[in-house]
Amino acid sequence: MGMFEESIREREAVLARVRGELAVPFDETCEKVVAALAAGRKIYFFGNGGSAADAQHLATELIDRLVRTRDPVPALALTTNASLLTAISNDKDFIHIFSRQVEAYAGKGDILLGISTSGGSPNVLEAFREGRRIGTMNVGFTGARGWKDPELVDHTLAVPSEDTQLIQEVHIALGHLLCHVIEERLFAS
Repeated sequence: MGMFEESIREREAVLARVRGELAVPFDETCEKVVAALAAGRKIYFFGNGGSAADAQHLATELIDRLVRTRDPVPALALTTNASLLTAISNDKDFIHIFSRQVEAYAGKGDILLGISTSGGSPNVLEAFREGRRIGTMNVGFTGARGWKDPELVDHTLAVPSEDTQLIQEVHIALGHLLCHVIEERLFAS
């Protein structure tokens, strides 16, 4: 079996487990997120590395559009302001790059969507910790290991894999599907 076939089979196996394990938690998460957005709340995305890119990607889909031409959904990626990220890293500590922004922007009932393939990114967990203090809804995309501090996360979507690439591929698929559900439920007429 060649590398291509092996890679596709591995992805099919992970997706089969995702279908079986994440359908119910995904639907529950969608219900809560849509209700919060319908009530005028905002959503904040964050993560490191590839997850930072996913955060930016998903915030863009909600502000601009995924499928429908519609009003923007109030979304922000906390990964984009280089001046702010480097100032916080220098003046405080890298662990606070997201939590400081959560402190500045988020209100009670807003949604924090943190992405960490390992479930242990200290700056993602610190943002959830600050969200707890404020009263946000904390949604976490992670991998098979789950969250290092699971009590910080209200809704977890844990991809049943320990392969970072596969976890990231499923995260963006789940993120796109979440954006699609938001568009359909908030803007279908």
